[in-house]
Amino acid sequence: MARRGTALLASGLVAVIAVGGAGGYGVGWLTAADRSTTATGTPAPLGQLTLVSTPTPTPTPVAPRTPVPDNSKPLLVDDLNYRTRTFKVQGTYESEISLKVPDGWVYTPQTEKDTARFNETTKRYLRVQGGFPITRPPSASMAAKIHDLDPLVKSQQVRYLSKVDDGHMATLTYEWVPPENLASVPILRRVMVRWVADDSGNVMVELGVTGLPQDAKALKAILDHASASVVREDTTATPS
Repeated sequence: MARRGTALLASGLVAVIAVGGAGGYGVGWLTAADRSTTATGTPAPLGQLTLVSTPTPTPTPVAPRTPVPDNSKPLLVDDLNYRTRTFKVQGTYESEISLKVPDGWVYTPQTEKDTARFNETTKRYLRVQGGFPITRPPSASMAAKIHDLDPLVKSQQVRYLSKVDDGHMATLTYEWVPPENLASVPILRRVMVRWVADDSGNVMVELGVTGLPQDAKALKAILDHASASVVREDTTATPS
């Protein structure tokens, strides 16, 4: 079972999703300076009140990207060998993480310092995120991810394949077409994201493996090896 090396007292909840609560009043907002009386102090006739409507901006539609078939040879379970890799990521905490990854996949630091990747190619890779406070269960993290993906369902062809939660881990599997700034050719990708809890029952690492639809069995094997072997050791907090 995956474990967390050093117990930490969480200082607060991780922000999941900010929902804007303030908005215009729309139809019915009265523009008169004083909506109850005229300048002489007598009640204003209803006809002197002006009703205006606040137009709702129309979002610019994003045309769906039509997937282009990629007939690359599938990644096969029997072709995979694993070795343990150890690295550090920096978020609220500096986390040293070790886990099993496919042998030969290249460690690739990311712009987001709390994330690392191991690439086989630009189409196939394992993503590891840590360094965040350990404060919420896997089910909450999966719900937050789905909330982020929902707006992309039409424009980027997101299709949910499965949602599994056993309490210790939650796994979301989906397919999508990345936007043009991430992939110039609109090749359909298969993604599995897994949130792994430590002994507290809260998420200590987020793992994600990406590949092609024909890689499905191999992607699951990679994710299973990573999540069963992952260890997170927190050393220092980021200075405020």
